[in-house]
Amino acid sequence: MKDKQKEKNVKLNSEKIKLREQKIKHIKLGVLIIILFLTILYFLLSIAYEGGNFTVSLDENFAKKSGIVMYESKENKEDKRVLKAEQAEYIDNISVKWLPENIDNEAEGSHNGDNYLAYTFYLENKGSENINYWYEILIDDVIKNVDRAIRVMVYRNGERTIYAKANETTREAEEGTEKFYSDKEVLVEGRKDFKPGDVDKFTIVIYIEGDDPDCIDALIGGEMKMHMEITEEHIKQE
Repeated sequence: MKDKQKEKNVKLNSEKIKLREQKIKHIKLGVLIIILFLTILYFLLSIAYEGGNFTVSLDENFAKKSGIVMYESKENKEDKRVLKAEQAEYIDNISVKWLPENIDNEAEGSHNGDNYLAYTFYLENKGSENINYWYEILIDDVIKNVDRAIRVMVYRNGERTIYAKANETTREAEEGTEKFYSDKEVLVEGRKDFKPGDVDKFTIVIYIEGDDPDCIDALIGGEMKMHMEITEEHIKQE
């Protein structure tokens, strides 16, 4: 009788050990799946943010049809479909008055400074017909509502316009600025009668305006990612 009871106890212990081992295997498998998921997520985010804070893209079909080209140096007109500005690792709030007066003409390509991103490039009509095009700056991502105090300064052929999100309280444009076109678009502008041989020069400057009433401590640590598109026609964002 004792031998049977002993045999039964051994069998029960063996089953418990087996169940415990199976549970450990399941936990290990679950941990591996989580690690794999996080690795894939990190990889995808890395690709999404590879271009830094700001990129410019020219619609390929439009470029082929119209003969419009895009480059960042007049001395080396290397035609590109996508231009990538150097990332500004850290931007503290400043005043528009602190920006260089010659920021539109000081350099080509990326010429970031203390607490601002600056990027200059060109569009040229190498086709045989007058064309119209649209340029849009779209908002890809905003962290900690930093867009409340962001300024996007755009020079086109020397003419400057500053864009900002509407005041959170009044919903009116901040002083000296044009309101963002929408929650997803900084600006949407059309360029008409772009003749063969014409060159349009753009300088984009991005900074945080310290004099903005919405520039508060809660925005510290925020991030914003945008990109610019050059297209034949404006497609309304949903």
